Amino acid sequence: MGRTERLQLIRDIETIRGSRMLVYITGDRRGLETKIATDIFPFCLNHLSQMGFQDKIDLYLYSTGGITMAGFGLVNLIREFCKSFCVIIPFKALSCATLIALGADEIIMTKMGQLSPIDPSISSPLGPHVPIPGPPGATQTIPLNVEDVISYLDLARKQLEPDEDKSLMARVFDRLSQAVHPLALGSVNRIREQISFLAKTLLSRHMTDERKIEKIVETIIRGRFSHDYLISRKEAKELLELPVADVSPELDEKIVKLYTEYDAMLELSVPYHPEMILGNADTAVGSFNRAIIESDNLTHVFRTIKEIKRVPLGPPTVPAPTIGYQERILSERWMLDNSI
Repeated sequence: MGRTERLQLIRDIETIRGSRMLVYITGDRRGLETKIATDIFPFCLNHLSQMGFQDKIDLYLYSTGGITMAGFGLVNLIREFCKSFCVIIPFKALSCATLIALGADEIIMTKMGQLSPIDPSISSPLGPHVPIPGPPGATQTIPLNVEDVISYLDLARKQLEPDEDKSLMARVFDRLSQAVHPLALGSVNRIREQISFLAKTLLSRHMTDERKIEKIVETIIRGRFSHDYLISRKEAKELLELPVADVSPELDEKIVKLYTEYDAMLELSVPYHPEMILGNADTAVGSFNRAIIESDNLTHVFRTIKEIKRVPLGPPTVPAPTIGYQERILSERWMLDNSI
């Protein structure tokens, strides 16, 4: 299926829904992942301005997450152009993408649609460091997961006997502060409170029941224990009481079919390996479409072009002779491409 058929699928969904649709896909192809970020705003504005103000705008969303403030900002931007805002979830809408869904008046999920807890990580030069291969003493900063820090403190608190000296908790916190910079720990608390505020703010745009809002926020942020937990359509509708709409078989089929087209375009199901580009050559240039923003007859794609080289490696760099790869990015940006 080519561009003409894909855009026709978008128009078919718009006709069934009585809406206009904006597609936003961030890729999770292994080795070429992309995330929700603020760099999309000018391009989304381009699409929305072309649509004009609408009664209803649907955001067709596939993502494993990203910057939470970018997700919050995207909801605010779309709401500037419509009376009613809906999120269509063909498959994955995790973490920050779940936050976006909380801001929707209506959520449409296919049978394989997924939400997840909103469990952000903090990337900071003050975060934990781990050793990496290379020169002696080489280290890399790793993201600090907010709920992991909270869970560590909760674990210590639960292990204390009722009559134990509560100063033990102070020593537990001191031990944590030795492993993680205190300013990074301060960011953990700030980010956790911020996520709760953003979720409540988005839900309050279309809900008035404070009890329901508190329940949803508590469950999405703290109640599912693991960032890897997946929230199905049934759980989202019946347990969380999110505004998940019933979907006709015809609409469900078209939503899934459109996802299949984006899966093929971005090769989401194909793990990246340099040999796929090199073939029999030792040097080659690869072009990779890694994310897409699309509406009726307008397409922006995030494209990376890189030079890839196959290089032999041996001692002392590695213990035994092997093949390695050098990659150099030649270009990486959002670009208008109405040919794909």
